[in-house]
Amino acid sequence: METPSRIAATPDALDFTVENVEKALHQLYYDPNIENKNLAQKWLMQAQVSPQAWQFCWALLSPDKVPEIQYFGASALHTKISRYWSDIPTDQYESLKTQLFSQIACFSSGSKMVLTRLCVALASLALNTMPEAWPGAVAEMVRVFQEEGGGVDGRARCLALLELLTVLPEEFQTSRLPQYRKGQVRGALGREWGSVCPLLQQLLRRTDSPGAVKARVLRCLSSWVLLDVPLSESEGLVHDCFGALPDPELFDTAVEAIVNAISQPDSQRYVNTLLKLVPQVLALQEQLREAVQNGDMETCHGICRIAVTLGENHSRTLLEQVDHWQSFLALVNMIMFCTGIPGHYPVNETTSSLTLTFWYTLQDEIMSFESDKQAVYLQVYRPVYFQLVDVLLHKAQFPSDQEYASWSSDEKEQFRIYRVDISDTLMYVYEMLGAELLSNLYDKLGRLLTNAEQPTSWQHTEALLYGFQSIAETIDVNYSDVIPGLIGLIPRININNIQLADTVMFTIGALAEWLADHPVMLSSVLPLVLQALGNPDLSVSSVSTLKKICRECKYDLPPYATNIVAVSQEVLIKQIHKTSQCMWLMQALGFLLSALPVEDILRNLHSLITPYIQQLEKLADETPNPSNKLMVHIFASETDHFPPIKALFELVTSVTLSIFQQGPRDHPDIVDSFMQLQAQALKRKPDLFLSESLDVKAVFHCGVLSLKFPEAPTVKSTCLFFTELLPHCSDVPPLARVVQEDGKLLVQAVLEGIGGGASRSLMDQFAEVLFSLNKNCFSLLAVWLKEALQPPGFPSSRITVDQKDNFSQQILRERVNKRRVKDIVKEFTLLCRGLHGTEYAAEY
Repeated sequence: METPSRIAATPDALDFTVENVEKALHQLYYDPNIENKNLAQKWLMQAQVSPQAWQFCWALLSPDKVPEIQYFGASALHTKISRYWSDIPTDQYESLKTQLFSQIACFSSGSKMVLTRLCVALASLALNTMPEAWPGAVAEMVRVFQEEGGGVDGRARCLALLELLTVLPEEFQTSRLPQYRKGQVRGALGREWGSVCPLLQQLLRRTDSPGAVKARVLRCLSSWVLLDVPLSESEGLVHDCFGALPDPELFDTAVEAIVNAISQPDSQRYVNTLLKLVPQVLALQEQLREAVQNGDMETCHGICRIAVTLGENHSRTLLEQVDHWQSFLALVNMIMFCTGIPGHYPVNETTSSLTLTFWYTLQDEIMSFESDKQAVYLQVYRPVYFQLVDVLLHKAQFPSDQEYASWSSDEKEQFRIYRVDISDTLMYVYEMLGAELLSNLYDKLGRLLTNAEQPTSWQHTEALLYGFQSIAETIDVNYSDVIPGLIGLIPRININNIQLADTVMFTIGALAEWLADHPVMLSSVLPLVLQALGNPDLSVSSVSTLKKICRECKYDLPPYATNIVAVSQEVLIKQIHKTSQCMWLMQALGFLLSALPVEDILRNLHSLITPYIQQLEKLADETPNPSNKLMVHIFASETDHFPPIKALFELVTSVTLSIFQQGPRDHPDIVDSFMQLQAQALKRKPDLFLSESLDVKAVFHCGVLSLKFPEAPTVKSTCLFFTELLPHCSDVPPLARVVQEDGKLLVQAVLEGIGGGASRSLMDQFAEVLFSLNKNCFSLLAVWLKEALQPPGFPSSRITVDQKDNFSQQILRERVNKRRVKDIVKEFTLLCRGLHGTEYAAEY
């Protein structure tokens, strides 16, 4: 026999025999050479779709073959049925069905993975033939497997039937049926529920049913409810699922079934069924408390999921049942218990994070009622939300220093993200609770800091400040009467910990706008910020806070300018901060200097900038190497008055372009900084791009090149550059010219990234560029998309012409809804990467 590697090289001579397939599978599984494995896999994929597959697949299922070979035979069958259905003559449907039933019966006591593939193959056949060619398909499946015979014991037959019934709806969800057929088949499957439901109930309620059978029943129910089976028709089974929760072996599958059943969009129509579910959920509280006491995180997680799913999906329906307000309030309090579950997230518990979106949903529903009704609900739920704030701030507290030091970096990062989620929730809750929330936090902080008798932990102080910061960061607190008191309390804080110091800095930064209206208070906080600048552990918080103060309060800072510049120069010389923080610091100084007299600006600029210009000129003359770092980032809000700033911008641009000519790949940090500089210039002073001394076309081409860098931060900065550039097509002629001439290159680079050239984490940024193109160059984008997507295999070989056309049309339709464009891009990138419908897509 020719080896698969030689066969693959000569397609005309492909010999897809049973013997060759077995040898190729052996090569795939056991050959240590990766190249041989890849060749074997390629050959097997061709074999699977060949006409000969109909012959070898049945032979590969022979009982004397090993499971890996049998599995390939079953997979080949499924591929032929699901993807090449039109090749099968109608007079062969019945024999194919009979053979599959026979093989499933044989494998019901054999390899589980082979059995599943055979069930999927029969499911695909059923979907292609129901309801016309195979009416009552599910009823026949049930009848065939309930019949005695074939030497297969009843339990194995029952498990095989349940596997078949489970994969049938799953295969429907991922099938390639045309849209009109999907509707027909969904309707037919809905009518077949009448054959499935009694069987599942009977098996779940029988006391002699083995645990494995009950677990499979629960999986089967999970699968069917995703077809929008009416909740009223699955009510009895859902009730039985609650009965299965005390059994540890059935707990996970029972939770999944309950959650899937009550989260179907259609389920809100069945109010009476939902009302019956509330007491069943409340009855789980004892099991929940026991799980908390025993440290059983999985059980806590599962019960919480059920409570949150019911509350989140049906809060409006349940709020409207005013006669049952107490039972819904009890459910809300149960979810509150889950939010405040003991232990530190994510080390001791992982449950509390599940509940946060529920509080958004409940608040939205309450606030959407008309004012009279809303007032009644607020009377009940405002106290609940004040309690929620206390619970969230408790959960946001850091553990003891010793415990925190023992956490892994991944655990610390998860905790940081969790605190951001809590911060977002607090900000949202402010909309309901208003100024009273700030007063509440201020009173607690005041009592904490002025109570000399009771020693306080830094964690408690930090959490309360974090609450203030969360709200002040995004809500206008200028009219709050507690902020002067808060500013007065900050110097009283004993800052003996990095996390506490960080939060103090961020809180001051969040109050920068308030300080601009109350400049007399600057003297209380500015010394703290300048002192923190010298601590590398406070780099991000101290520099970002100084930047905010310099931006918001620049006209009140001249008395402090000398001190600010001196401290900043000192930390820059000592190289305390990383490149990005140095850039922020330069921006801060730019804000500060722009409010000074011209002669002071130039004097300070000269001393600040000269070392960086010298470094850039040196870098431009050197052979590029990875050790060459620091790009200057300058901001000046009134460049018309400062010709030196304009000249400096042009010099920096010119020097950096020369680095591009030498090859920028070794300098992603310089490229990142350069793109950020260009974006800021476009945002603050687009007139700079009118200059004849600036090579706008070269800058644009550098941007297109930078989109293809593997470093995500560089690509993000470049996308920001293009989203700032495109709106100026209408008012900056040089930019309009370069976009008109070379915009297609930009579209191609963006599509290349979406097609698989860039990390999936960057898709939102690419979507922003497409959205901006659509908004500012609509007619050109239509042409560019058509031309760019024309070549076969671009941006991915997995994409069909129809899918490309659909993507173009969807993008061009969305000129207002940016979120929708992001969703369209995410959907398209999954298709391009072959991940659509996979578990990766679900996580995405």
